[in-house]
Amino acid sequence: MNMTFFDQFSSPSFLGIPLILISMTFPALLLPSLDNRWITNRLSTLQLWFVNLITKQLMMPLDKKGHKWALILTSLMIFLLLINLLGLLPYTFTPTTQLSMNLALAFPLWLATLLTGLRNQPSASLAHLLPEGTPTPLIPALIMIETTSLLIRPLALGVRLTANLTAGHLLIQLISTATTALFSTMPLLSLLTFLILFLLTILEVAVAMIQAYVFVLLLSLYLQENI
Repeated sequence: MNMTFFDQFSSPSFLGIPLILISMTFPALLLPSLDNRWITNRLSTLQLWFVNLITKQLMMPLDKKGHKWALILTSLMIFLLLINLLGLLPYTFTPTTQLSMNLALAFPLWLATLLTGLRNQPSASLAHLLPEGTPTPLIPALIMIETTSLLIRPLALGVRLTANLTAGHLLIQLISTATTALFSTMPLLSLLTFLILFLLTILEVAVAMIQAYVFVLLLSLYLQENI
């Protein structure tokens, strides 16, 4: 069977059953289980500290009204972070490289922030479509531009996450293939490419964490505009 570089992004299946749901629920196994005590070990302490840090960072730009979204945003952040990091392991599948999944996460949450603004402060939400002091001849064009920029926000969220992770996985596969191919003929060059591969892997770990944070942070900023 001929394999291509893009086969790693196809959803795996077993006996015709897609396994993407299993790969999406697997990060839940890394979370601490329920116990009678608040803190059971050092790992639980570290996890609670990390969750508290994420919650503080996400809630910082929001007013008190937006703190109701703390559970949703923090859970989404941890979910994306674990999936992105687990996808860097060998022989694993990264669901967040699928544009359909990212759009399924981005569109409902963006729509919820938009409807929240239209319900609580409709005048202020619609005022974002027309900047103050706009010349009269430019009003129709600016309304169309601002409406378009508003509607493509969920698409931008999904495409940004998909493109960054897909590009990183492709680069890792390309350089790892070159390292293996050059090992028998040019060992020194193969060693150099392996060093580049190691540095790129560290960079991809940072990208996986940053993209998860950026995805949720932009959602929190959209929420702040509407509350």
